[in-house]
Amino acid sequence: MKIHYILFFLPGLIGLQSCKNDKNMQIEPPKAEKIKRVLSVHGHDRIDYYYWLNDRDNPKVIEYLNAENKYLEEVLQPQKEFREKLYNEIVGRIKQTDMTVPYKSNGFWYFQRFDEGQEYPLICRKKDKLENPEEIMLNVNILAKDFKFFDMGHTSVSPENNLLAYSFDTVGNRKYIIRFKDMSSGNFFPDEIGNTMGNIVWANDNKTVFYTIKDEALRGYKVMKHVIGNRGNKDVEVYHEPDALFSAFVYKTKSKQYILVGSASTTSTELQYIKADEPDSKFKLFHPREKNHEYWINHYGDSFYISTNQNAKNFRLMTCGTDNTSKENWVELIPHRDDVMLINVELFKNYMVVQERKNGLTQIRIIDWKDRSEHYLNFGEAAYTTDIGTNPDFETDLLRFSYTSMTTPLSIYDYNMKSRKKTLLKQEEVLGKFNSEDYKTERLYVTASDGVKVPVSLVYRKDLKKKRGNPLLLYGYGSYGISMDPSFVSARLSLLNRGFIFAIAHIRGGEEMGRAWYEDGKFLKKKNTFTDYIACAEYLLEQKYTTKDQLYGMGGSAGGLLIGAVANMRPDLFHGLVAAVPFVDVVTTMLDESIPLTVGEFEEWGNPKDKEYYDYMLSYSPYDNVKAMDYPNLLVTTGLYDSQVPYWEPAKWVAKLRDMKTDDKLLLFYINMDTGHGGASGRFEKYKEYALEYTFLLMLEGIEE
Repeated sequence: MKIHYILFFLPGLIGLQSCKNDKNMQIEPPKAEKIKRVLSVHGHDRIDYYYWLNDRDNPKVIEYLNAENKYLEEVLQPQKEFREKLYNEIVGRIKQTDMTVPYKSNGFWYFQRFDEGQEYPLICRKKDKLENPEEIMLNVNILAKDFKFFDMGHTSVSPENNLLAYSFDTVGNRKYIIRFKDMSSGNFFPDEIGNTMGNIVWANDNKTVFYTIKDEALRGYKVMKHVIGNRGNKDVEVYHEPDALFSAFVYKTKSKQYILVGSASTTSTELQYIKADEPDSKFKLFHPREKNHEYWINHYGDSFYISTNQNAKNFRLMTCGTDNTSKENWVELIPHRDDVMLINVELFKNYMVVQERKNGLTQIRIIDWKDRSEHYLNFGEAAYTTDIGTNPDFETDLLRFSYTSMTTPLSIYDYNMKSRKKTLLKQEEVLGKFNSEDYKTERLYVTASDGVKVPVSLVYRKDLKKKRGNPLLLYGYGSYGISMDPSFVSARLSLLNRGFIFAIAHIRGGEEMGRAWYEDGKFLKKKNTFTDYIACAEYLLEQKYTTKDQLYGMGGSAGGLLIGAVANMRPDLFHGLVAAVPFVDVVTTMLDESIPLTVGEFEEWGNPKDKEYYDYMLSYSPYDNVKAMDYPNLLVTTGLYDSQVPYWEPAKWVAKLRDMKTDDKLLLFYINMDTGHGGASGRFEKYKEYALEYTFLLMLEGIEE
């Protein structure tokens, strides 16, 4: 419903309000019809004049959305060539003929490669050695050729390496279809499974797969078992999660010995397991669900390894035997630490690798099984992101990991845990005149309204034309415990090279500073997310990084909620705002349990059927708090088939803003009529939305070259 992404779209109908594109031309924006609807709960009435937009099958709704898109194109007509230039510039930095770093699994090297001009990858492998001939498993360009939207989901090869299962979405609503291919003959099986989460798990018999299907609210609610070629019999249900707060899933341990089905809410987990050699056996409960207890399982040898937050807010690592898995049998390996959060654990024969988060930054810790000696990888930058990569092999001393910073393109390394030497395998190649030494990154700490220190990561060119008062784009998210870690984005160079500073506000609601950071930005503390962002903006102004006439804000999905709330709370701070697929109609959506994902998110926002939560949500919901006042310039985006934040939320918000705002600043709404929450599919198509967004920002700065 409200999960991350940065996209760009725009809405409207037939309007009165004028927007001056230049001194000689006025373009009238669409203005949606007002149809009164009273929404009553807790004895309180809300008037919603734009509720009627919640009907994609209504021709008047489509007419309105098309009118908004037309209006956006008319307003941006003078920037048409510049917008195209930006798109070509962004795409021109991308190496068109490229491939990922191969990894070895079960005797094959797997990789993806891209051919010049193609939107989608070829999924490939080579047997035994990289020098051997290439086998193209799937050409995604061929699969996608008849669709306006195509998202490749998950691929999974059978234990005997001869069968391929894969999933794809052709709408953008994240309902994945699963199909199968015989790699020996190249033929596709007639088996086809729809309405799935997209993941596929093979049992060790080389013919049985497990997958998860969705209910009407797009929640994973059943785990099913399918036997390849067994079309005469229905697939078998192996797990059903009836509680709408929980979502079901299935995965296989790295050891390939166990298959686990589970169910998780925002705050609780429950797992069951079988041996992967016994796909028809009954799943056994690992540990029953408990309120506010999350746990996740790894396996190696005769032990399970459990990451748990039981009496450990930032998680700790426990272990137990494979036959006695209940909590009383767990033995602590890595204790809880107040200042370090345990993120991930990767097991090898001789080493355990732990990914942690400290002071807002990720770090990698290597522990030797023999003597428990340990060391950390050293990266030497103020703001960066590192992640454990794909490591399917237990019998190796090599750790695959990635590294990036706001000045360093994504880099893939192999690290020899024994010799402590790292080898760079590949760094994202940026075509054209790019030198990372031309850019500088900083890490600031801003004091929030309640005294908490909020990290801010910045990047800019070292040769900024002005020492003070540069245009600055401040990005924020702050929900679901999702951390917005500093990373390199080549498209962003189009802003940096034109004098912009780019900043990320690591506000509460994310998990940058540990679990408490997340919990202090949800439920009845949600406003901390907004006030943290405002404090960061104020600090950047105070320190003369920028001015109010050059400060811009951006957020997507739940980050769009942030932008909408800040637009109401402090519109005076910003010259322009970009709200991508924004979750802005909080109260109405959270009261409607038929909307995808609503019920499961009661543990994030609260349930407005409880008056305390209703009143609190109502106090910050962007749509409900639109006022007759001046707003910054706004660009709002959505996708017609968005299953996470339905298009009508931003559409209603834009319509209400058009009706009530008292300024003549830009309000543009873009609706991608072919996609969902993630925007355009394909390798290059998505950058048209980047170009739109950057055109908007640069136009406001008066930069057109």
